[in-house]
Parts: sequence; structure tokens; C-alpha cells
Amino acid sequence: MIHRGNRLLSRRRALLAGGAAVVAGAALGLRGCGRSEAPVDEQGRVRLRFATDWRAQAEQGGFYQALATGAYEKRGLNVQIVQGGPGVNVPQLLASGAVELGMGSNSFIPMNLVAAGAPVKAVAAFFQKDPQVLIAHPDPALETIADLKGRPFLLADASINAFWVWLKAKYGFTDDQVRKYTFNLAPFLADERAVQQGYLTSEPYTIEQEAGFEPKVFLLADEGYPSYAAMVLAPNAFARDNATALRSFIAASAEGWRDYLRGDPAPGDALIRRDNPEMTQAILDQARQKLRDNAIVDGGDAALYGLGAMTAERWQAFFEVTSQAGVFDPGLNWREAFTDNYLPGRG
Repeated sequence: MIHRGNRLLSRRRALLAGGAAVVAGAALGLRGCGRSEAPVDEQGRVRLRFATDWRAQAEQGGFYQALATGAYEKRGLNVQIVQGGPGVNVPQLLASGAVELGMGSNSFIPMNLVAAGAPVKAVAAFFQKDPQVLIAHPDPALETIADLKGRPFLLADASINAFWVWLKAKYGFTDDQVRKYTFNLAPFLADERAVQQGYLTSEPYTIEQEAGFEPKVFLLADEGYPSYAAMVLAPNAFARDNATALRSFIAASAEGWRDYLRGDPAPGDALIRRDNPEMTQAILDQARQKLRDNAIVDGGDAALYGLGAMTAERWQAFFEVTSQAGVFDPGLNWREAFTDNYLPGRG
């Protein structure tokens, strides 16, 4: 069980590796894109390869559901989900033409692509809340994130220039609180004052199963953290030359997410477990429940504008806090990170 748990914990290493160094190489491959029509199969369906950000799991369930139930096929698409993993770099796959579309784990990724000069945008955001959480030991004194001031934080290197920037700006936390997070539960379990980073649908469950207690969990999005997650990334040239197919992919994915969360998830779960045999039904069930309970997919902007929605206000809020902290140049054109032109009801 510990071995499985450590594998689940290590997923955040890849999801947070969205820094400029990761995407700079992709910029060269994407800058020179000319026309970029997607191929068509023998039945006349447009072929689309979609790279996910990690191995198959409930956090990608809507895409798998859309594939399993034929939501893509009925819209004239032949979709292949390319499973992510420790060695998979989605921006590089987009740059090399190995996939037409990719999944962005947080708002840093498309913003870093803009900073690197790569012509690629987020075209939909299926997680209105970034599931990033802080985890602490049970303590009645802990009511809000502000109560964590002065405690040691176990953070991965990639997190220092990501959500930690927002935490410092909002709560006055300081870098001397940071301890290195090695994706091992032992340091957290050994120190009752320790705070550990995690993902809503993963680490809290692992801690409950392995340590036998229910940790205190703070969802950053509920405290105002403005990052989107589970975004669809598309190169500008591809979006321009395949607008109908891209709109169909987003609409079918929205249908898949509605069905996965509110209908019968069995078809999507079957494909997830086929692609990732280490995934268990118990993990899928608890993750899906947390996505529902916390309105990760259908809350926020999606409640007003439909699944996948993004707003300029959210992107601007994200850019302002990160640029003020020195992560991005204040002169960066943050509007280049996204477009809502391909969302249902637009175009």
C-alpha cells in the first residue's frame, strides 16, 4: 500500500513542472507552424490526439467518459487519449506534432508558454478550481489557511514559484517556513505541526489509508486562489485551421464531464483502468466524489457560462498576483494565454 501511495504522491512532481524551462524548448517547435489541418480517417472523422498530464485517473474522467460513450464519435471525431506520466512533457508533444491537443494542469503552464513565445493557448478549463490543497494534522485551532502561519511547509521545488507565491502574498507566509518535500509521507507524519502540499483527490485519501487519521485539508481555490486546471491546450495554428473540430472536441468533453460526474461513470472508469491497471475503483470513487462535493468542474465560471468556461477577470487576477511577485514580467501580454472563441455558444 505504501508503494502505491508513493506513486500517487509523485504525480504532483509532473503536474507542477510547468516552469519556463520546461516549455522554452517547445516554443521553437511551435513558432514556425504554418497550416495545420488535422488528418481524417477512412470514415471521414477528424483524428485528434489528446495528451493528458498524468496516468489515467478520475481527474481526467470526463475525457475518458466522452470517449467511452461515443460523445466524440457522434460529433465526427476520432479521438485518441495519449496517457501522461513521469517522462511526458505535454508542451513538447504539442511542439513536435506528436499530438494535436494537450492538457494543462494549472494556469502557470499557458502563461509560461506565452512567456516563452510559444503560440499556444488554453481553449477550455474543465476544472474551475485548481485542486491544490494544503494538508495539516487534525487540530481544532486550525480553521483557515491563515492559522498555518509560522508552521513548517513541506513543498516541492516546483511549488516555490507556483502557488507558494500566492500564499505569501495573501497570508504573509515567509520562505523560512519552507522545508523540502520529497514525496514521502514520513516527515509529515512525524511532525504534528507540519503542513504538506497535496491534491484534493489524492494525498488526503492516501494519508487516511496509510496513517489511519483524517487530515485537515484546505482547498486553496476556496480561499481565492485563481488558477484554473484540467485545461485543453491548442496551438494557435491548429485552432485556426480546425475550428469546427476543436469546438466539437470541447463540446463532447463537456458532455463527458457532465455524464461522468452526474450519470453512470462505469464506461469512463473502465477505460481509465484499462489504460492504468494500477488504478483501483476505490480511488476513482473517492476522487469523483470530491470533484462533485467541491464543485471542481461545474462551479465558478462554469455555473454561469457552461463547462469549460474561462473569463478574462480570472486570468487577469492570476497574472496580477504572479507578476507582482516577480514570476512574470509585468509587461507580458497575459491575454495571449487563453481564448474563449471555441467554447460552446461562441463562434
